[in-house]
Amino acid sequence: MLEKKYGILLVNLGTPDAPTASAVKRYLAEFLTDPRVIDLSPLIWKPILYGAILPIRASKVAKLYDSIWMDEGSPLLVYSQRQKEKLSAFFPNTPIELGMTYGSPSIKSAIDNLIAQNVTELVVLPLYPQYSCTTTAAVYEAITRAFKPIRTIPSVQFIRSYATHPAYIQALAESIEASFAEHGEPDRLILSFHGIPQRYCDSGDIYDKECEQTTELLKQTLKFPSERVLMTYQSRFGREPWLSPYTDQTMKKLPSEGVKSVQVVCPGFSVDCLETLEEISEQNKEFFLHNGGEQYRYIPALNDSDISINMIRLILKDIL
Repeated sequence: MLEKKYGILLVNLGTPDAPTASAVKRYLAEFLTDPRVIDLSPLIWKPILYGAILPIRASKVAKLYDSIWMDEGSPLLVYSQRQKEKLSAFFPNTPIELGMTYGSPSIKSAIDNLIAQNVTELVVLPLYPQYSCTTTAAVYEAITRAFKPIRTIPSVQFIRSYATHPAYIQALAESIEASFAEHGEPDRLILSFHGIPQRYCDSGDIYDKECEQTTELLKQTLKFPSERVLMTYQSRFGREPWLSPYTDQTMKKLPSEGVKSVQVVCPGFSVDCLETLEEISEQNKEFFLHNGGEQYRYIPALNDSDISINMIRLILKDIL
Protein backbone atom coordinates (compact mmCIF):
# COMPACT_ATOMS: atom_id res chain seq x y z
CA MET A 1 0.00 0.00 0.00
CA LEU A 2 1.26 3.45 -0.94
CA GLU A 3 2.09 5.71 1.98
CA LYS A 4 -0.29 8.65 2.23
CA LYS A 5 1.16 12.06 1.60
CA TYR A 6 -1.03 15.13 2.01
CA GLY A 7 -0.81 18.29 -0.06
CA ILE A 8 -2.75 21.53 0.22
CA LEU A 9 -4.03 23.59 -2.69
CA LEU A 10 -5.17 27.13 -1.89
CA VAL A 11 -7.18 28.74 -4.67
CA ASN A 12 -8.21 32.33 -5.30
CA LEU A 13 -9.89 34.00 -8.25
CA GLY A 14 -6.96 35.58 -10.07
CA THR A 15 -5.59 38.91 -11.18
CA PRO A 16 -3.95 40.57 -14.18
CA ASP A 17 -0.17 40.16 -14.40
CA ALA A 18 0.28 43.92 -14.60
CA PRO A 19 -1.83 47.09 -14.30
CA THR A 20 -1.84 47.59 -18.06
CA ALA A 21 -4.64 47.54 -20.60
CA SER A 22 -3.22 44.53 -22.44
CA ALA A 23 -2.78 42.47 -19.26
CA VAL A 24 -6.24 43.40 -17.99
CA LYS A 25 -7.76 42.53 -21.36
CA ARG A 26 -6.18 39.04 -21.27
CA TYR A 27 -7.35 38.47 -17.72
CA LEU A 28 -10.90 39.69 -18.27
CA ALA A 29 -11.20 37.67 -21.49
CA GLU A 30 -10.37 34.47 -19.59
CA PHE A 31 -12.57 35.37 -16.63
CA LEU A 32 -15.62 36.56 -18.56
CA THR A 33 -15.68 33.66 -21.04
CA ASP A 34 -16.10 31.11 -18.26
CA PRO A 35 -19.72 29.90 -18.52
CA ARG A 36 -19.76 29.53 -14.72
CA VAL A 37 -19.39 33.32 -14.53
CA ILE A 38 -21.41 34.41 -17.57
CA ASP A 39 -23.91 31.77 -18.65
CA LEU A 40 -25.16 33.49 -21.80
CA SER A 41 -24.82 31.75 -25.15
CA PRO A 42 -21.28 32.33 -26.52
CA LEU A 43 -22.85 33.27 -29.85
CA ILE A 44 -24.51 36.20 -28.13
CA TRP A 45 -21.98 37.00 -25.42
CA LYS A 46 -18.62 36.83 -27.21
CA PRO A 47 -19.38 39.51 -29.84
CA ILE A 48 -20.50 41.82 -27.02
CA LEU A 49 -17.46 40.99 -24.89
CA TYR A 50 -14.81 41.30 -27.61
CA GLY A 51 -16.54 43.99 -29.63
CA ALA A 52 -17.61 46.39 -26.89
CA ILE A 53 -16.79 45.50 -23.30
CA LEU A 54 -13.09 44.64 -23.49
CA PRO A 55 -12.06 47.48 -25.83
CA ILE A 56 -13.83 50.02 -23.61
CA ARG A 57 -13.26 48.63 -20.12
CA ALA A 58 -9.69 47.28 -20.31
CA SER A 59 -7.97 50.67 -20.14
CA LYS A 60 -10.37 51.99 -17.48
CA VAL A 61 -9.92 48.93 -15.28
CA ALA A 62 -6.14 49.05 -15.79
CA LYS A 63 -6.07 52.57 -14.30
CA LEU A 64 -8.01 51.30 -11.28
CA TYR A 65 -5.56 48.43 -10.81
CA ASP A 66 -2.67 50.86 -11.11
CA SER A 67 -4.11 52.91 -8.24
CA ILE A 68 -3.98 49.93 -5.83
CA TRP A 69 -0.91 48.08 -7.17
CA MET A 70 1.72 47.22 -4.55
CA ASP A 71 5.50 47.19 -5.02
CA GLU A 72 5.37 43.37 -5.02
CA GLY A 73 2.46 43.19 -7.44
CA SER A 74 -1.32 42.81 -7.35
CA PRO A 75 -2.68 42.89 -3.77
CA LEU A 76 -4.76 39.76 -4.32
CA LEU A 77 -1.72 37.77 -5.42
CA VAL A 78 0.65 39.30 -2.85
CA TYR A 79 -1.61 38.58 0.12
CA SER A 80 -2.52 35.10 -1.16
CA GLN A 81 1.17 34.22 -1.53
CA ARG A 82 1.85 35.49 1.98
CA GLN A 83 -0.95 33.30 3.29
CA LYS A 84 0.64 30.29 1.63
CA GLU A 85 4.09 31.10 3.02
CA LYS A 86 2.87 31.64 6.58
CA LEU A 87 0.76 28.48 6.53
CA SER A 88 3.84 26.48 5.60
CA ALA A 89 5.22 27.14 9.08
CA PHE A 90 2.23 25.29 10.58
CA PHE A 91 2.42 22.39 8.10
CA PRO A 92 6.18 21.97 7.52
CA ASN A 93 5.87 18.43 6.13
CA THR A 94 2.89 19.15 3.89
CA PRO A 95 3.45 20.74 0.47
CA ILE A 96 1.29 23.84 -0.08
CA GLU A 97 0.64 25.43 -3.45
CA LEU A 98 -1.36 28.46 -4.58
CA GLY A 99 -3.39 28.41 -7.76
CA MET A 100 -5.63 30.95 -9.48
CA THR A 101 -8.77 30.05 -11.40
CA TYR A 102 -7.82 32.71 -13.96
CA GLY A 103 -4.34 34.01 -14.68
CA SER A 104 -1.12 32.99 -12.94
CA PRO A 105 -0.14 30.90 -11.11
CA SER A 106 -2.68 28.54 -12.64
CA ILE A 107 -4.46 25.74 -10.84
CA LYS A 108 -2.86 23.32 -13.30
CA SER A 109 0.67 24.47 -12.45
CA ALA A 110 -0.08 24.20 -8.73
CA ILE A 111 -1.43 20.66 -9.12
CA ASP A 112 1.54 19.65 -11.28
CA ASN A 113 3.87 20.88 -8.52
CA LEU A 114 1.99 18.87 -5.89
CA ILE A 115 1.95 15.70 -8.03
CA ALA A 116 5.70 16.10 -8.58
CA GLN A 117 6.06 15.95 -4.79
CA ASN A 118 4.22 12.60 -4.72
CA VAL A 119 1.07 13.91 -3.05
CA THR A 120 -1.58 11.19 -2.73
CA GLU A 121 -4.17 13.10 -0.66
CA LEU A 122 -5.07 16.55 -1.97
CA VAL A 123 -6.91 19.03 0.25
CA VAL A 124 -8.41 21.89 -1.77
CA LEU A 125 -9.39 25.12 -0.04
CA PRO A 126 -10.99 27.71 -2.33
CA LEU A 127 -10.52 31.01 -0.51
CA TYR A 128 -14.20 31.87 -0.88
CA PRO A 129 -15.98 31.55 2.47
CA GLN A 130 -19.40 31.35 0.81
CA TYR A 131 -20.09 28.85 -1.97
CA SER A 132 -21.18 30.09 -5.39
CA CYS A 133 -21.42 28.42 -8.76
CA THR A 134 -19.51 31.44 -10.13
CA THR A 135 -16.45 30.88 -7.93
CA THR A 136 -16.25 27.60 -6.02
CA ALA A 137 -17.75 25.45 -8.77
CA ALA A 138 -15.36 27.04 -11.27
CA VAL A 139 -12.46 25.87 -9.07
CA TYR A 140 -13.81 22.32 -9.05
CA GLU A 141 -14.05 22.26 -12.83
CA ALA A 142 -10.54 23.71 -13.24
CA ILE A 143 -9.16 20.94 -11.01
CA THR A 144 -10.96 18.31 -13.08
CA ARG A 145 -9.41 19.72 -16.25
CA ALA A 146 -5.97 19.76 -14.63
CA PHE A 147 -6.30 16.05 -13.79
CA LYS A 148 -7.01 14.95 -17.38
CA PRO A 149 -3.41 14.15 -18.43
CA ILE A 150 -2.51 12.57 -15.07
CA ARG A 151 -2.54 8.76 -14.95
CA THR A 152 -3.04 8.39 -11.19
CA ILE A 153 -4.82 11.27 -9.57
CA PRO A 154 -4.73 11.86 -5.81
CA SER A 155 -7.71 11.49 -3.52
CA VAL A 156 -9.38 14.87 -3.19
CA GLN A 157 -10.99 16.49 -0.18
CA PHE A 158 -12.69 19.64 -1.41
CA ILE A 159 -13.72 22.24 1.16
CA ARG A 160 -16.81 23.61 -0.50
CA SER A 161 -17.25 26.56 1.87
CA TYR A 162 -16.56 27.75 5.38
CA ALA A 163 -19.30 30.36 5.74
CA THR A 164 -20.34 29.11 9.18
CA HIS A 165 -17.03 27.74 10.48
CA PRO A 166 -16.50 29.00 14.07
CA ALA A 167 -12.89 30.00 13.33
CA TYR A 168 -14.01 32.14 10.38
CA ILE A 169 -16.78 33.87 12.33
CA GLN A 170 -14.43 34.50 15.25
CA ALA A 171 -11.72 35.93 12.98
CA LEU A 172 -14.18 38.34 11.39
CA ALA A 173 -15.52 39.36 14.78
CA GLU A 174 -12.02 40.04 16.12
CA SER A 175 -11.17 42.16 13.08
CA ILE A 176 -14.38 44.19 13.39
CA GLU A 177 -14.03 44.67 17.14
CA ALA A 178 -10.42 45.83 16.68
CA SER A 179 -11.67 48.49 14.26
CA PHE A 180 -14.35 49.58 16.73
CA ALA A 181 -11.74 49.81 19.49
CA GLU A 182 -9.53 52.05 17.34
CA HIS A 183 -12.16 54.25 15.68
CA GLY A 184 -15.23 53.96 17.89
CA GLU A 185 -18.52 52.27 17.11
CA PRO A 186 -20.24 53.50 13.93
CA ASP A 187 -23.91 54.24 13.44
CA ARG A 188 -24.01 51.27 11.07
CA LEU A 189 -21.78 48.29 10.32
CA ILE A 190 -22.11 47.28 6.67
CA LEU A 191 -21.33 43.71 5.58
CA SER A 192 -20.76 44.01 1.83
CA PHE A 193 -20.66 40.74 -0.11
CA HIS A 194 -19.83 40.37 -3.80
CA GLY A 195 -23.02 40.16 -5.81
CA ILE A 196 -24.16 37.66 -8.43
CA PRO A 197 -27.22 37.72 -10.72
CA GLN A 198 -30.45 37.08 -8.81
CA ARG A 199 -31.50 34.40 -11.29
CA TYR A 200 -28.46 32.27 -10.37
CA CYS A 201 -29.83 31.92 -6.85
CA ASP A 202 -33.38 31.54 -8.17
CA SER A 203 -32.15 28.53 -10.14
CA GLY A 204 -30.30 26.84 -7.28
CA ASP A 205 -27.11 28.66 -6.23
CA ILE A 206 -26.96 28.73 -2.41
CA TYR A 207 -24.65 31.74 -2.28
CA ASP A 208 -27.23 34.15 -0.87
CA LYS A 209 -28.21 31.67 1.83
CA GLU A 210 -24.59 31.28 2.93
CA CYS A 211 -24.07 35.06 3.01
CA GLU A 212 -27.16 35.31 5.22
CA GLN A 213 -25.82 32.57 7.52
CA THR A 214 -22.49 34.37 7.90
CA THR A 215 -24.30 37.61 8.67
CA GLU A 216 -26.56 36.03 11.28
CA LEU A 217 -23.67 34.31 13.07
CA LEU A 218 -21.67 37.54 13.09
CA LYS A 219 -24.61 39.41 14.58
CA GLN A 220 -24.80 36.80 17.34
CA THR A 221 -21.06 36.98 18.01
CA LEU A 222 -20.44 40.74 17.95
CA LYS A 223 -21.09 42.90 21.00
CA PHE A 224 -22.90 45.37 18.75
CA PRO A 225 -26.66 45.94 18.26
CA SER A 226 -27.82 43.58 15.51
CA GLU A 227 -30.31 46.14 14.19
CA ARG A 228 -27.36 48.40 13.31
CA VAL A 229 -25.77 45.71 11.08
CA LEU A 230 -26.72 45.81 7.39
CA MET A 231 -25.95 43.24 4.69
CA THR A 232 -25.49 44.47 1.11
CA TYR A 233 -24.12 43.25 -2.22
CA GLN A 234 -21.55 45.01 -4.39
CA SER A 235 -19.91 44.84 -7.83
CA ARG A 236 -22.99 44.28 -9.97
CA PHE A 237 -22.41 44.15 -13.71
CA GLY A 238 -24.83 44.50 -16.59
CA ARG A 239 -28.52 45.36 -16.61
CA GLU A 240 -30.24 42.32 -15.10
CA PRO A 241 -31.17 42.28 -11.40
CA TRP A 242 -28.44 41.13 -9.02
CA LEU A 243 -28.69 40.22 -5.37
CA SER A 244 -29.78 43.22 -3.36
CA PRO A 245 -29.73 45.59 -1.54
CA TYR A 246 -26.89 47.12 -3.50
CA THR A 247 -23.96 48.54 -1.55
CA ASP A 248 -23.59 51.71 -3.61
CA GLN A 249 -27.28 52.61 -3.41
CA THR A 250 -27.24 51.95 0.33
CA MET A 251 -24.30 54.34 0.81
CA LYS A 252 -26.09 57.07 -1.11
CA LYS A 253 -29.27 56.62 0.93
CA LEU A 254 -28.01 56.18 4.52
CA PRO A 255 -27.12 59.84 5.24
CA SER A 256 -30.71 60.88 4.46
CA GLU A 257 -31.80 58.45 7.19
CA GLY A 258 -29.63 60.17 9.81
CA VAL A 259 -26.68 57.79 9.56
CA LYS A 260 -23.50 59.85 9.91
CA SER A 261 -20.83 57.15 10.37
CA VAL A 262 -20.32 53.71 8.87
CA GLN A 263 -17.69 51.02 8.92
CA VAL A 264 -17.66 48.54 6.05
CA VAL A 265 -16.26 45.03 5.98
CA CYS A 266 -16.33 42.56 3.07
CA PRO A 267 -16.66 39.08 4.62
CA GLY A 268 -16.61 37.25 1.29
CA PHE A 269 -13.09 38.42 0.39
CA SER A 270 -10.24 36.52 2.02
CA VAL A 271 -7.73 39.11 0.82
CA ASP A 272 -7.94 42.69 -0.37
CA CYS A 273 -8.27 43.26 -4.08
CA LEU A 274 -9.68 45.75 -6.59
CA GLU A 275 -13.25 45.25 -5.35
CA THR A 276 -12.33 46.16 -1.78
CA LEU A 277 -9.45 48.61 -2.10
CA GLU A 278 -10.93 50.68 -4.92
CA GLU A 279 -14.66 50.00 -5.10
CA ILE A 280 -15.40 49.86 -1.37
CA SER A 281 -12.60 51.89 0.18
CA GLU A 282 -12.72 54.69 -2.42
CA GLN A 283 -15.86 54.73 -4.60
CA ASN A 284 -18.40 53.95 -1.90
CA LYS A 285 -16.69 56.28 0.55
CA GLU A 286 -17.23 59.07 -1.95
CA PHE A 287 -20.91 58.11 -2.34
CA PHE A 288 -21.45 58.20 1.42
CA LEU A 289 -19.60 61.46 2.13
CA HIS A 290 -20.99 63.25 -0.94
CA ASN A 291 -24.52 62.53 0.24
CA GLY A 292 -24.00 63.91 3.74
CA GLY A 293 -22.19 61.18 5.65
CA GLU A 294 -19.43 62.29 7.99
CA GLN A 295 -17.22 59.29 8.78
CA TYR A 296 -16.53 56.27 6.58
CA ARG A 297 -14.02 53.53 7.34
CA TYR A 298 -13.22 50.35 5.45
CA ILE A 299 -12.18 47.41 7.64
CA PRO A 300 -9.46 45.55 5.70
CA ALA A 301 -9.83 41.92 4.66
CA LEU A 302 -8.21 39.36 6.93
CA ASN A 303 -5.31 39.09 4.45
CA ASP A 304 -2.21 37.47 5.99
CA SER A 305 -2.88 38.65 9.54
CA ASP A 306 -2.25 36.29 12.43
CA ILE A 307 -5.98 35.77 12.94
CA SER A 308 -6.37 34.93 9.25
CA ILE A 309 -3.57 32.35 9.23
CA ASN A 310 -4.84 30.77 12.43
CA MET A 311 -8.34 30.60 10.94
CA ILE A 312 -7.12 28.81 7.80
CA ARG A 313 -4.99 26.50 9.94
CA LEU A 314 -8.03 25.48 12.00
CA ILE A 315 -10.16 24.90 8.89
CA LEU A 316 -7.46 22.68 7.38
CA LYS A 317 -6.80 20.94 10.68
CA ASP A 318 -10.33 19.52 10.56
CA ILE A 319 -9.10 17.35 7.66
CA LEU A 320 -5.34 16.93 8.04
